[in-house]
Amino acid sequence: MPYVIRPLLAEETPVLEDFLYEAIFIPEGVEPPPRSILNDPALQVYIKVFRKEPDDLCLVAEVGGKIVGAVWTRIMDDYGHVDDATPSLAISLYPEYRRQGIGTALMREMLQTLAAHGYRKVSLSVQKANYAMRMYRKLGFAVIHEDAEEAIMVCELAD
Repeated sequence: MPYVIRPLLAEETPVLEDFLYEAIFIPEGVEPPPRSILNDPALQVYIKVFRKEPDDLCLVAEVGGKIVGAVWTRIMDDYGHVDDATPSLAISLYPEYRRQGIGTALMREMLQTLAAHGYRKVSLSVQKANYAMRMYRKLGFAVIHEDAEEAIMVCELAD
């Protein structure tokens, strides 16, 4: 499937709300939460006034003129926070575009973008049952902290 990876345009910022909802890991057989969960301050930190801080970076994947996935970072006190110099990363795709290599391509491009901006590492939080954890490992992320259900992973970026 042909796709284009490009920076998020300012007028497209509201789409991050959709991708934040899509980023919520829902185990097989579990009912998805209501969209109102996005009002939770712990989730709002990912998108509230996005693009206002210099550390706010976002790339999107587009298929046929439609945005189908996004990866974004910002330095924030979120689930994957490791320190005040390391951006935390969030990524998601609409379900019908998953497991086709688009997410991996988005991640690779974001890792290069972060390195070009001078960041030394990037972090994320992931449910250990999420199949994406394998992708993160293949891209160079390593677990630095975990509990029974979640892991915080960090990727050291090339100079």
